[in-house]
Amino acid sequence: MLRDVVITGDNGTIDGQGSVWWEWFTSHSLNYTRPHLVEFVSSKDVHVSNITFLNAPAYNIHPVYCSNVHIHNVSVYAPPGSPYTVGIVPDSSDNVCIEDCNISTGHDAIALKSGWDEYGIAYGRPTTNVHIRSVHLQSSTGSSLAFGSEMSGGISNVQVEHVHLYNSFTGIQFRTTKGRGGYLREIIISDANMLNINTAFSAIGDYGSHPDDKFNPDAFPSLEKITLHDIIGKNIIMAGNFSGIQQAPFTSMCLFNISLSMSSAFSFCWSCSNVSGYSELVFPQPCADLKNSNASSCFSILMRPNGRGGTGAIL
Repeated sequence: MLRDVVITGDNGTIDGQGSVWWEWFTSHSLNYTRPHLVEFVSSKDVHVSNITFLNAPAYNIHPVYCSNVHIHNVSVYAPPGSPYTVGIVPDSSDNVCIEDCNISTGHDAIALKSGWDEYGIAYGRPTTNVHIRSVHLQSSTGSSLAFGSEMSGGISNVQVEHVHLYNSFTGIQFRTTKGRGGYLREIIISDANMLNINTAFSAIGDYGSHPDDKFNPDAFPSLEKITLHDIIGKNIIMAGNFSGIQQAPFTSMCLFNISLSMSSAFSFCWSCSNVSGYSELVFPQPCADLKNSNASSCFSILMRPNGRGGTGAIL
């Protein structure tokens, strides 16, 4: 419940000294969740800049239920072996801008979230109006850029541009599962450069667990209107893995002007099921599922409010 919060410094450092937490986590000796390094709850007009975050026990920067969040010129690092450490996690927050940051973590670099199963559905606060640009992202075991899998409140109206994704297990990943409800939609990612990535693009319909057994197994999530364009990748092992949900297929997955240089002649290019979309000028040539719609079904920057990501002065 704070307003006008600034955490900034002349490239100072906040060190979470997370190694003991990582040891407890991997040895299953914790009876509770790990703390995050910096967390804002139900706050407005938050600014974080010019700081290095090191060795978080879990998340580094976690704005949850916040509005008007600007994260600028921040460096985040956790070693490759640190379990499920994540860089920046906008969670059920709106009007978020992340720019000019360097992030290297054990799991995800940036992960957008919005609530978990029946609790996220009941609270119903989405993550929306998000602009991510000019960032360098590295993830050892997760994704450079992740959406979900906790997305029961919905994630929408996201623009990502001018990003460098490197040395990561997955470049861009959309995650959900049965029982989540919610939606991932109206997301556009452009001008991305990938290097040394296991799987460039991924959308998975059976990712993640449930907090308890009270979730509704018939709460199917919706994934639609996702556009990826103007992306170059080098030393890629798998181009894309799109695995939707039979009862709720992923739709309007659109790829334009994408060129991926595979790591070897034996690289596995594409895997698709329960997904539909459109593709044009994509190499390697994608699966037939991504050619069964027309371009008019694709989400475009022109469809966004004001034709830009986010709103207000934070951009």
